[in-house]
Amino acid sequence: MKILGNTLYVTSQDAYLALDGENVVIQREESETRRIPLHNLDGIVTFGYTGASPALMGACAERGVVLTFLTMHGRFLARVSGTEQGNVLLRKTQYRFSDDEAQSAGIARGFITGKLFNSRWIVERAARDYPLRLDKEKLSGVSASLADAIRSLPCAETLEDIRGIEGKAATQYFSVLDDMILQQKNDFFFRSRNRRPPMDNVNAMIFFVYTLLAHDTASALETVGLDPYVGFLHRDRPGRLSLALDLMEEFRSVLADRFVLTLINTKQVNGGGFIQKENGAVLMDDDTRKTILTAWQKKKQEQITHPMLGEKMEWGLVPYSQALLLARYLRGDMDVYPPFLWK
Repeated sequence: MKILGNTLYVTSQDAYLALDGENVVIQREESETRRIPLHNLDGIVTFGYTGASPALMGACAERGVVLTFLTMHGRFLARVSGTEQGNVLLRKTQYRFSDDEAQSAGIARGFITGKLFNSRWIVERAARDYPLRLDKEKLSGVSASLADAIRSLPCAETLEDIRGIEGKAATQYFSVLDDMILQQKNDFFFRSRNRRPPMDNVNAMIFFVYTLLAHDTASALETVGLDPYVGFLHRDRPGRLSLALDLMEEFRSVLADRFVLTLINTKQVNGGGFIQKENGAVLMDDDTRKTILTAWQKKKQEQITHPMLGEKMEWGLVPYSQALLLARYLRGDMDVYPPFLWK
């Protein structure tokens, strides 16, 4: 379990939450593991099939503490909240910002700054770790291009300008993704981004992991009271998780792409786990999908130190921390939205 800000995250699947006086009590195997005064919290998020006593749910509703239930994979299930809470005001603010081009561009610059910064870190990390196996000059050139793109973002006044910078930078970044595939080159290679359907093994994996990441970011946004369908960079489209796609921009390279590269380079997946259909579309078999899901859950349990908050947390909680910071910015508690800049 972990407390970020005033939110308690319970990640142990066998934990049970109860109320004792004015305290939230976390129990595992009928033993108390921790208790926290309820008045110190404004939210509780549980992962997995943890239970909570009716008494605790009633106390949370009465005191305005939002109690959220997610599956162990981070999919939103349900929320217990009282009659009065700030979600309506927060969402109305979100909608006003989304309708305002200048406000939307300001937030979008943060998302893309995080994306480009983290993409550059991936490229530089690869050049540092494998100096004898990779073309350092080529990687340095891409890193310099990404640095130029980051420097040009503050001058981008419109969403179209930001998308233009992001598009050119993404082309540069993906131009060296294949270089970072160091094993199983006959089965795993990257020529270009393609999806719906993915036409090679790497794109099939990237598409699948991006989908998992989108679900995680959508749940994070739901948890803090934001509407995952109303974005700032990605505009409204029926059924599209626009804000989730916005927020996950910061995590695509540093979490998803790096995860896919690790699975390939450590041979946790192999070419036999992919099927090519007559139309060229590539699908993963059930065993490969299960391998990726298991590794993804393990990856999300790895501990990191959040570069801005300075707190240790699991990778799986980083989207929640960023959703929380975004909500604080929209409420006016922060001057700017701080993107996740991994280092």
